[in-house]
Amino acid sequence: MRSKQQASFPFEVDESTDVPLWVQLRQRIMHLISTGYFKPGDKLPTVRGLAQDISINYNTVNKAYLSLVSDGILESTRGRGVFVRDVATEDGAEHAQEVEGILDDCISACRDLGLSLEDIQQHMARRILQMQKAESGADGAAPGEPRIVRVDVRADSPCASRGTGA
Repeated sequence: MRSKQQASFPFEVDESTDVPLWVQLRQRIMHLISTGYFKPGDKLPTVRGLAQDISINYNTVNKAYLSLVSDGILESTRGRGVFVRDVATEDGAEHAQEVEGILDDCISACRDLGLSLEDIQQHMARRILQMQKAESGADGAAPGEPRIVRVDVRADSPCASRGTGA
C-alpha cells in the first residue's frame, strides 16, 4: 500500500469558478485536515512533488502552502518538509498557561494579604460554590422574587453583639 505522500493527491481543479487556483488548493488541504485525511504531525507532499502530481504550477502550490503556514495550520521546516500542526493541542496549552498565570496572580495577591495556601483554597472553594448557586438559581427563588438567606452568626461577630442576627 502506498503512503499518502506517494498516492495521488485528492484534488481536482474546479474550472467553473472564479476562485483562484491557489485558494482552491488551500481550501482542499484545509478540508483534508479537518476530515482527518491528514492528521497532526503528518508530512504533506513537497511543493514540487504536489505541483507535478496534480499538474499545476509550483508557485501556485507554494502560495497555498505559505498561506496555511502563515495561518498556523502547517509548519514548514527547511530540509524536512511541510507538516500539519496540532493546533487544538497547542491552543489548549496556550489557554492553560493563561489560566495558570491568572491563578498565580490571584494566589500571590491573597498571600500578600497574609493568607496561607489552605486559607486561599477554602476561600476559593466557598466562592466557587456561591457562584455555582447563583448561576443555577439553587436558592429556589424565582428571578425577581425575595429569597431566604441564612446567616451564620457567631458570638464574636459584630451583628451578634447588637442582637440583630443579620
